[in-house]
Amino acid sequence: MKTSDFEKLMTQLFGKWLKEFEDEGEYGFTHKGKKEINVIAYATNLTPETVEKAHSRGADMLITHHDAWDFVYGMKEGCVDELKKHNITHYFTHYPLDFVEFGTSTALFERIEIDEITTLSTFKDNEEIPGIGIFHTPRSFTELKEQLEHVMGETVQAWKNHDRPIKKVGILTGAGNHTAIIQYAQKQNCDAYITGERTLYSVQYAKFAGINLYVGSHTFTEIFGVENLVLRIQEFYPEVKVVNIEEDHIESGKF
Repeated sequence: MKTSDFEKLMTQLFGKWLKEFEDEGEYGFTHKGKKEINVIAYATNLTPETVEKAHSRGADMLITHHDAWDFVYGMKEGCVDELKKHNITHYFTHYPLDFVEFGTSTALFERIEIDEITTLSTFKDNEEIPGIGIFHTPRSFTELKEQLEHVMGETVQAWKNHDRPIKKVGILTGAGNHTAIIQYAQKQNCDAYITGERTLYSVQYAKFAGINLYVGSHTFTEIFGVENLVLRIQEFYPEVKVVNIEEDHIESGKF
């Protein structure tokens, strides 16, 4: 696969979401290296460690959900130096991957074997809206916690705020910790809400609103969306090898 082929495929896969965020720095190349792409490595985060691991796996390209954001001071420059040194192309897709139909929230629903996704996560009127799904056979509070921990391979924090079985679930992966997002899930009659970060206020509000709250890590609630993306690339270019770059569980302890 050539880099130009990859660019065309991103337009095809993401469609309207690239136009939605084209001027906001939410996707794109951090560095263009090799023109021929035979091995794609993928991870949630662009860090010096993920670049080095991609190099050790023989990758021509690294795809991540996150860029090395400017507020993580100096890290982006360090990553670019490593990408140049190893001649690795890097591409990230943030908001487009959060809201495309195969994206991060959908992918986590799939991994916890939800029976029906009734609403996809989306971005509307400058607001993030969680995905909503239904278990046809309700889960207990503990069953859902254990299932999430099994899928993500890490400890999941959970707050039980009612005694109902869990049938309807809201998910917004990553930093879906705003109380307005939890309120949306509660108004949709969700029994549980799953995300990748928390604040004092998200925990307080979930308790007040009577909705069970589950919080994994930002990294490992979102990795499955990146995996969905690279598997779709491989459907179009089956000769391309894809490899997962395992990141450390630095946000919550490895299970």
